[in-house]
Amino acid sequence: MFGLLKEKRLFGDAFWALFGQVMSACALLAGTRVLTELVTPDIYGQVALLNGFVALGVALFSYPFICAGMRILPECLNKGERAALYGVVARLTARATALAIGLLALGGLAYRYVSHSDAWLFVPAGVLLIVTVRRELGIQLLIGERKQRGASLWQTSDSILRPLLAILLVVWGGQKAEWVLLGYIAASVISNTLWSLVLGVKPDKNRPLIIIRNFRAEVWAYALPLIPMELIFWVNGLGDRYIIGYLMTAAEVGLYAATYMIINEAFNRSAMVLLRIFQPVYFQYCCQNRSKEGFRILWIWIGCVVALGIVGVSLVLVSKDWVASMALAKSYHSAVELMPAIAVGCALHALGTVAAQPLLAHKRTRVLLLGRVCGAVTAAISIPLMVQAFGLLGAAMANPIYFGVEALVLAMLAKPWRSVGIEDKAGIAQAEEEASVTA
Repeated sequence: MFGLLKEKRLFGDAFWALFGQVMSACALLAGTRVLTELVTPDIYGQVALLNGFVALGVALFSYPFICAGMRILPECLNKGERAALYGVVARLTARATALAIGLLALGGLAYRYVSHSDAWLFVPAGVLLIVTVRRELGIQLLIGERKQRGASLWQTSDSILRPLLAILLVVWGGQKAEWVLLGYIAASVISNTLWSLVLGVKPDKNRPLIIIRNFRAEVWAYALPLIPMELIFWVNGLGDRYIIGYLMTAAEVGLYAATYMIINEAFNRSAMVLLRIFQPVYFQYCCQNRSKEGFRILWIWIGCVVALGIVGVSLVLVSKDWVASMALAKSYHSAVELMPAIAVGCALHALGTVAAQPLLAHKRTRVLLLGRVCGAVTAAISIPLMVQAFGLLGAAMANPIYFGVEALVLAMLAKPWRSVGIEDKAGIAQAEEEASVTA
């Protein structure tokens, strides 16, 4: 069962994926610790809400195309096809990002009209959206090509520079949300420029480009169902802080966002290491119709995620006070009681993600959308009710509810316990139909 893990390249992928996630997590945690000392929960809450809009723009308008490119990359036959696919994804992503910027500007104007307050912070948020999309495009397509070293170095440098420059600007300019956003922008501009030059996708000029595929149509077909799904994913992951902001105050948003970030980063980074190791290999086996090897890789992956969830939740229960004292300023420690429920939700989210991989591997993104919808509907119902009943603790307690429902539905749809691939099932069905006709 573990024979597939003996591949040298897989261990190399594991090392660089682990390196990138660990270094990025350490930089983010250290930066959060310092930032929470320098800014109040109210300012941190403003930054969290604006970052949520940026994340929405990336997820809804750009990431579906990036995800499609990452999935199709293993099927490219030569450097010419890879470069052509990269160009298609980059153009579609740029147009979608321009649309997102326009909608963000309209949102800023509407906010100014309704609240009668200055909405100019939407301007740096829009610039942050652009540089974040460029970062994700470069990193994710490198992962699709299994170039884990380049992806990890790009991610690590960005994760180190963002809090570092934000802290320097806050120390220099004072406690203002705009300095934090400008620090994030400057960091991504520097890292994007550096790694785009070093790791840029270039076709082989010594060979003619042989491109026989309509990548634009393929990318659209794969990405279209992901667009509403990414919106749903955003609602599940970040929608709660907007409900908190509406029902409570920005200060409570700051407390919740800082605490959620600490726990989510620990689980998400660990789960991302496993995803970067196993997903490209699993996709390759599915492309090659090697269903048995893919099935074994998938279940090794699921086993690792389950173990991660059990160990992670146990550690949070035992050490939540120590984590709060180490990772957050004292003014944020009142939210320590939120950590266990958030940890359970993060563990269930990671499990649902890996359970749904057969749907992504076989390009059944429309079916995957159904599972995300169930989670979003559950979140839309449970979060307001729980916040009204229990305050911030209710928002944390809602996490296991909607992520649990989503994981259960995704598992039922994807059926990861079945080793028969899509192509094999089609062949079996055809054989059974021929046999019935003969009889």
